[in-house]
Amino acid sequence: MFRRSFNRFCAGEEKRVGTRTVFVGNHPVSETEAYIAQKFCDNRIVSSKYTLWNFLPKNLFEQFRRIANFYFLIIFLVQVTVDTPTSPITSGLPLFFVITVTAIKQGYEDWLRHRADNEVNKSTVYIIENAKRVKKESEKIKVGDIVEVQADETFPCDLILLSSCTVDGTCYVTTASLDGESNCKTHYAVRDTIELRTVESIDNLRAAIECEQPQPDLYKFVGRISIYSNSLEAVARSLGPENLLLKGATLKNTKKIYGVAVYTGMETKMALNYQGKSQKRSAVEKSINAFLIVYLFILLTKAAICTTLKYVWQSNPYNDEPWYNQKTQKERETWKVLKMFTDFLSFMVLFNFIIPVSMYVTVEMQKFLGSFFISWDNDFYDEEINEGALVNTSDLNEELGQVDYVFTDKTGTLTENSMEFIECCIDGHKYKGVAQETDGLSQTDGPLPYLDRADKQNREELFLRALCLCHTVEVKTNDTVDGVTESAELTYMSSSPDEIALVKGAKKYGFTFVGVQNGCMRVENQRKEIEEYELLHTLNFDSVRRRMSVIVKTQSGDILLFCKGADSAVFPRVQNHEIELIKVHVERNAMEGYRTLCVAFKEIAPDDYERVNRQLIEAKMALQDREEKMEKVFDEIETDMHLIGATAVEDKLQDQAAETIEALHAAGLKVWVLTGDKMETAKSTCYACRLFQTNTELLELTTKTIEESERKEDRLHELLTEYRKKLLREFPKSTRSLKKAWTEHQEYGLIIDGSTLSLILNSSQDSGSNNYKSIFLQICMKCTAVLCCRMAPLQKAQIVRMVKNLKGSPITLSIGDGANDVSMILESHVGIGIKGKEGRQASRNSDYSVPKFKHLKKLLLVHGHLYYVRIAHLVQYFFYKNLCFILPQFLYQFFCGFSQQPLYDAAYLTMYNICFTSLPILAYSLLEQHINIDTLTSDPRLYMKISGNAMLQLGPFLYWTFLAAFEGTVFFFGTYFLFQTTSLDENGKVYGNWTFGTVIFTVLVFTVTLKLALDTRFWTWINHFVIWGSLAFYVFFSFFWGGIIWPFLKQQRMYFIFAQMLSSVSIWLAIILLIFISLSPEILLIVLKSVRRRSARNPNLELPMLLSYKHIDSGYR
Repeated sequence: MFRRSFNRFCAGEEKRVGTRTVFVGNHPVSETEAYIAQKFCDNRIVSSKYTLWNFLPKNLFEQFRRIANFYFLIIFLVQVTVDTPTSPITSGLPLFFVITVTAIKQGYEDWLRHRADNEVNKSTVYIIENAKRVKKESEKIKVGDIVEVQADETFPCDLILLSSCTVDGTCYVTTASLDGESNCKTHYAVRDTIELRTVESIDNLRAAIECEQPQPDLYKFVGRISIYSNSLEAVARSLGPENLLLKGATLKNTKKIYGVAVYTGMETKMALNYQGKSQKRSAVEKSINAFLIVYLFILLTKAAICTTLKYVWQSNPYNDEPWYNQKTQKERETWKVLKMFTDFLSFMVLFNFIIPVSMYVTVEMQKFLGSFFISWDNDFYDEEINEGALVNTSDLNEELGQVDYVFTDKTGTLTENSMEFIECCIDGHKYKGVAQETDGLSQTDGPLPYLDRADKQNREELFLRALCLCHTVEVKTNDTVDGVTESAELTYMSSSPDEIALVKGAKKYGFTFVGVQNGCMRVENQRKEIEEYELLHTLNFDSVRRRMSVIVKTQSGDILLFCKGADSAVFPRVQNHEIELIKVHVERNAMEGYRTLCVAFKEIAPDDYERVNRQLIEAKMALQDREEKMEKVFDEIETDMHLIGATAVEDKLQDQAAETIEALHAAGLKVWVLTGDKMETAKSTCYACRLFQTNTELLELTTKTIEESERKEDRLHELLTEYRKKLLREFPKSTRSLKKAWTEHQEYGLIIDGSTLSLILNSSQDSGSNNYKSIFLQICMKCTAVLCCRMAPLQKAQIVRMVKNLKGSPITLSIGDGANDVSMILESHVGIGIKGKEGRQASRNSDYSVPKFKHLKKLLLVHGHLYYVRIAHLVQYFFYKNLCFILPQFLYQFFCGFSQQPLYDAAYLTMYNICFTSLPILAYSLLEQHINIDTLTSDPRLYMKISGNAMLQLGPFLYWTFLAAFEGTVFFFGTYFLFQTTSLDENGKVYGNWTFGTVIFTVLVFTVTLKLALDTRFWTWINHFVIWGSLAFYVFFSFFWGGIIWPFLKQQRMYFIFAQMLSSVSIWLAIILLIFISLSPEILLIVLKSVRRRSARNPNLELPMLLSYKHIDSGYR
């Protein structure tokens, strides 16, 4: 929102379609043509929400959009404009307190954002102007400026690299602040500008860049640069992501670079990625709104009853106008309907404290302060990365205790994402370790394509060369020497751990990738000879193609294409007779849980290459759909390849991954694994991490099972119907608790792949299969575990969205570590990012971030459980204590002729929620541990007791409401019967209505505070301090308030009331007796619970006095 507002004030803001033209150095490309400077956004970054001028109106507007705040504002205005029984201060002061506290919190957070913005905007940069280095502030950079950046500095805007201090025009960059990837990436300058390494030469450059409009994808950029000279026509070169240096990235291992600014300020890719996640609301928040509506209805009902009964009472002329209270002429002439309306408003004002406005502030503080306990938990600390857990969103703490479905990625989440090369297969021969062993099964599959040892050796070397050439690995050498020596240590860097494992695997067999020099990939062979291959073209791996290819030229002039990828992406593009030799190994390796890749090659004739090269250059120069055009060219050439072999890489399970899955399953959670891996590999991992047990019956909906029939949709419908019938027999519809049924019946697991899911979600309407989705969901709901393999990132989000929309709106949680998991993390109710090796995009887009998958166990079973119990108790307690507060006021109207006479003094009305009862419940909601942490961890089944928002359902709500009604009735009538005695003091003095109200208020404050003390199971010095301190403060305040004549009060109605009240022994006894009677149901239940707990001899599993918990027969359900 702030970006849109900001951009509206940027002159010359272009539409986000088409292209933009940037003149390098803001110089005209031709002296004969008129140059008109273009206007783009400046380089200011604005992440703040408010300014000094709009803070007050904007913040107030946002706060009064909350229904409780708006309601109290209306009440306050009614008190100001209408003659009401209570002072406007009674509602105005609590409202002012709430608004002020919230405004201070939000203002402070925005001030921190302003400070961070200024640090960036005021940082020093150097611009090249008129062949000089000019020092400027970062915010003054304009699009087209040539910027100098030195080593270890951060790029101030998005730059196109023009030249660097290196001869080949390359530089190394880390993007840890953008995507968390700490490895160095290489960026390149176009070859026509790499020689411009001085200020004078770079200033003389005349060039224009045409590129796409700003868009947020960090990994995509399309443009071209046209370089002009005096003698020749413009030379056009294509620009891609490898030429773009992103704001926020850092220059490493390069002394200096020159770049031209193409996107500045709020149009940089980093700023465009600021766009916030959609607001997530917890189930507790929805319950609060529902309770608020119920209590608003109670308020309106009370006001309507009192208004009606008032006019029934006044139908008797003596009651309407007694002799001692004659009406004025104006009152007699007032329109009766208007008088009834103002009376109704007056009663609403009198009873308005039944709506707990201060609860919102307490909830906000509880969530904010409570989130620190996650960050401070030492069990989440990981020594390997030297980090702990991180809370990005404190609004969802309690949602961690309500999760029904867990969606997890496999690679890097369940597994380490630390790849180790295990073995490879070349033409039916398996190679493991350093020795080669013959696989007899492969030999019998068909004749080998080579018959002598020389051919066999050539194929082995070809395969190893393919591993050394088909990748995007960078090499960092510790010794800068010409060539490779034995003392030089090579360090491989890549965004993909798979690629490093494969390059290291080739090195183990004698082929070492040395690096890239002057556009040539250098490989050291088994004979310690350096081979050079000119890198002509690269098409990187992506999740759609599932393969990558390179085209290289050998020293002898041969042109080769090497391709590696998933078997499903490579097998259709190679010779059919070659597949069987490799397929057996691939399937066996997948069954063993290894990640497999197939390797193929193709020799390209010079004429064919010329044609392909022209098409690729043309595609690279395109500004629209460049990647699609390049993929189309590669798609055409990646055919009729020869399959050489396959690799097997092991990705080990994370520590305690299996135990965590087992605990989540025992807690009643359904765990789904969503992965892009092939089915066999993912299935093996699922068995290893105990998602599937040995007795789990697997139901498969995969390409393999569906392709058995000619009509895929018919076969799919047949399988879906068959599986549904089987599950309905096992789990009849009348089964109320499916979680209990899992432990009593046969467990089922479902396996589905991406293509079958597409068939289900996109089934044609005319085929009569539009109910595929509903049948599929019925099957999923009955299965304890689901494995979705061969999933694209978008499909992961579709799965989560589909489950979110199930009947009952189950709470979903997604956990992943890579950029491909971001979509499902944002889609689910709670998103958790793993601080993994595939960057930090998942972590940055998540609500919570933890170092390892194993930490999910404590996060949900302990923190989630406790957070939910604490905040649910807080919500119920707030409504309870406010009903206790207002019910005596309502009953009092029946004894004062419905005259709207207040029962409590204005000071008590104002301070009840702010001072007297606020801190004890806040401390409880932060510190309470009703069950020991070790017990929660060791017995995951306890998590089921709070599932389904158990403590905020209708039953617990009615319990708290009736308890409040009982106690409020005891407060009023107990005191009323006490006051039936005409004199309570020894001197015969009769007590008045303010003493009556003060006695009730004293019993009220002590009762609701002691109720919380009875509920507290985990006592700390803080609990003792706030509970007994609040009671002491009430007594001190009452003495103080009634002990002084206050000059600003017109009526000193509370003067000496409290002190005189406590001088009566009868009142002392009455207060103690009424407190005991009010708490007697609670005390009785505690005794019964204690007896039951002792008889069960299992004290840890029995929950204390939290009647909102689900009662579960025989332990758990």
